Amino acid sequence: MTRNRHLPKAVLIGSASIITLALVALAAQSVDVNELFVQPAKPVVNIQDRADLARPDRSRSETSAQLNDSENRIPAPAPTPAQGSKPAEIRTLFAQPNEKLSTQGFSGQAKVRMSQQATVAHEALGQQALLSHDPSRPVLQQPDRERFASAETNPLKQVAEDPVSTFSIDVDTASYSFVRGSLNGGRLPNPDAVRVEEMINYFNYDYAVPENREVPFQTSVSVVETPWNEHTRLMQIGIQGYKVPLADLPPQNLVFLIDTSGSMADFNKLPLLQQSFRLLLSSLRDEDEVAIVTYAGSAGVLLEPTKASNKSLILQKINALTSRGSTAGHEGLKGAYALAEQMSGEGEQTRVILATDGDFNVGLSDTKSLKRYISEQRKKGTALSVLGFGRGNYNDALMQALAQNGQGVAAYIDTLSEARKVLVDQVVSSISMIAQDVKIQVEFNPATVSEYRLIGYETRALNTEDFRNDKVDAGDIGAGHRVTALYEVTPVGSPARKYAERRYGNEIPSAKPIAQSFEGELAFVKLRYKAPGAEKSKLVTTPVMTDTRDIPEAETLFAASVAGFGQLLKGSDYLEDWTFGDVARLAQANRGADPFGYRSEFLSLVRLADVAQR
Repeated sequence: MTRNRHLPKAVLIGSASIITLALVALAAQSVDVNELFVQPAKPVVNIQDRADLARPDRSRSETSAQLNDSENRIPAPAPTPAQGSKPAEIRTLFAQPNEKLSTQGFSGQAKVRMSQQATVAHEALGQQALLSHDPSRPVLQQPDRERFASAETNPLKQVAEDPVSTFSIDVDTASYSFVRGSLNGGRLPNPDAVRVEEMINYFNYDYAVPENREVPFQTSVSVVETPWNEHTRLMQIGIQGYKVPLADLPPQNLVFLIDTSGSMADFNKLPLLQQSFRLLLSSLRDEDEVAIVTYAGSAGVLLEPTKASNKSLILQKINALTSRGSTAGHEGLKGAYALAEQMSGEGEQTRVILATDGDFNVGLSDTKSLKRYISEQRKKGTALSVLGFGRGNYNDALMQALAQNGQGVAAYIDTLSEARKVLVDQVVSSISMIAQDVKIQVEFNPATVSEYRLIGYETRALNTEDFRNDKVDAGDIGAGHRVTALYEVTPVGSPARKYAERRYGNEIPSAKPIAQSFEGELAFVKLRYKAPGAEKSKLVTTPVMTDTRDIPEAETLFAASVAGFGQLLKGSDYLEDWTFGDVARLAQANRGADPFGYRSEFLSLVRLADVAQR
């Protein structure tokens, strides 16, 4: 009997179905749906073709517009497209329903099933693409290419061997916003994305304000029992910069450097960016000046230097932004700095504000070269601040490096409320610097402190000798900025001591005995700073006693709750059996005044983290 060498039809049909489903799944994972939207390019002036353009009139109005002046109010953003509205053109890797599929070699039933499956897949992908542009719907999950500036958690140190701790201040808050975005999305953040000091510094605290401007900030210190360990103490150092009314600032020259590459298409990227800059525009005065440079496959000037009083023209240019192409970030930076140099005038302040999802993939894109370039431009008088947008492609490490070397702030804008906080409520501190290269050095007294650890600031650590070296850069403080640092210290004789006793003793003999006048001191806090543009630093010192209470205890305990939360997210080993529930209870009991609702929002994030870890 002749043996049948052909597989049954049922097997062929099943195999075809499996292959088709596999292809659909692979395509759904690899297709960037945002790139399916085809948008017309807007004409811009190329950077290289601008040499002969005349500089606009430099006359400035003598009248300063107030922040909330009704004449400066910006029209509400245009409404988002209605749900289900279709873009002009959608490209897809799947065949259109009226196109023929290649089904050669398959049986009739297999051909029918393949056609049905391809049609369903095409319709589903098209529907996903439409929904991705509806702000009421979640963004499609992008491949995770996010990169973060990270370092090993600060270790516990023995005062007998290493009594001095030195670091640069950090006024950035990007980490907190990024953590919030992750938790609101139903997942715990990447531990490398959590910088505890930025989470603590997100909040305002009741610190003493400077009595005058001779010293740009006031230092406050408090010592309380550590919430997660009754045998240690928590030392809070608070720095409050003096405040400057917006009307008192010198004229501001701002160059908006906007990433319009294809990766910015998501609604929480370019559309949110446009809304954010509309808010910033509402904060500017008539004498301030704005220019816009965009970059994608190439860079160009979208708006020549224009007085902020001409809000209609500026809004027109902001509303015209579209996204397409790769990310020629370095070319955009060069164009923005060239324009900033033209705008600079005597007694004015000039700043580039970079808004991007953090992807520099064309041109000079390695971190060291970019840092060097930004530093050179800073020395010429143009500062750089960075606003990050979106998920999936965010290069936090690069954004931090650019802002730190550009004497600016790095903020992550995940909501319109955050944009208002950074660009309206805190606009003065974001664009006006009152002290630069601010360093903190704390020396602990071995007679009263056995061990200590600095909570956060891992990426801002400095060598001990860097403190007195004025050539070593550090962080800057804007007008009205607050900076907070927390140390957990172990008193001498405490059962919380971690280091074991040594056979020959843990103490290192001191070269000279501690002066009697220093007895009872816990630590000695020193700060160095430079006045803007100065070459030499100034020193401010504050002795800390074991019972120092410059800050209301409730404020210290709320800061402790935020610090505990950040450490839990990073998986710290120093919190004993503390939980998210303990964080919530401590924050709730010490929430205090909360005029903008930020502390209440923090409680919600703690609850979301508790749910996400289960």
